Amino acid sequence: MNSMTAPINPRKLLAYAIPMVRQTFTRKDSALYALSIGFGCDPLDEQQLRFVDPLRDQVAVPSMALVLGHPGFWLADPESGVDPTRVVHGEQTIELLGHLPVEGDVVGETSIVEVVDKGPGKAALLRTRKKLFDAKSGELLAVTSSTTFIREGGGFGGGNTTTLPPVVVEPTSLLPHHSLLLATRPEQALYYRLNGDNNPLHADPAVARLSGFPVPILHGLCTFGMACHALVRVLGRYDPYSLRNLTGRFSAPVFPGETLRFDIWNNGAFNVQVVERDVAAITNGHASFE
Repeated sequence: MNSMTAPINPRKLLAYAIPMVRQTFTRKDSALYALSIGFGCDPLDEQQLRFVDPLRDQVAVPSMALVLGHPGFWLADPESGVDPTRVVHGEQTIELLGHLPVEGDVVGETSIVEVVDKGPGKAALLRTRKKLFDAKSGELLAVTSSTTFIREGGGFGGGNTTTLPPVVVEPTSLLPHHSLLLATRPEQALYYRLNGDNNPLHADPAVARLSGFPVPILHGLCTFGMACHALVRVLGRYDPYSLRNLTGRFSAPVFPGETLRFDIWNNGAFNVQVVERDVAAITNGHASFE
């Protein structure tokens, strides 16, 4: 069987020791994250400047919990038994349990929750969870959960049904209550990868072509961070501490430089559309606020 279409080895994957990460981060790191997801594009918007200027009364973007204590692109390690060119981010959730600081020390503990077999020639689903702690107090700040599709990795003989079915919150009307346009930048993926995600799919044209894309694509979590920006702006009135949960499913890649439209309903349901190609980038989105 061609190794590019061989099923994954679930024993090897489940035995992989994802490294625990202790990280010290600064106000500049928090500002870089905010800039990398589009905050500060309007230099006259003082609400946005609170997230990007360390000399102000700075606050952290809630979705920064995704990159803090992040173990990196560990699936690229041959010991994981996974071909990294077959990996696609499928779904993401953030649960915020405390106030994310703009500087400090955190610990990220990432674990595999389950591996789902969708059948021969189909995908394997990998579900992981990261717990983010304040390193000094031990307070649990956030829990981030993700689903990764390993293309053509199914057929290894595992169960084909997830134990974690998605919770879908439907829009309450045909038309959204709010629509917001945010543009991505041509170099945005290169900025975002400085947060610690070095997957070459987002920087190396050759790797992008090998994965079936004409150019390096934007990180899914960058698009997800932009969704966090849009929702905190529209429903949270730029109060970063009001957001409690954020979830969404990645439906199509975003190419750096494209414009995103965020359709938002007052109950927290949202979708993200790529304007230039009229395709959905994030579907089944939902956010809850205090």
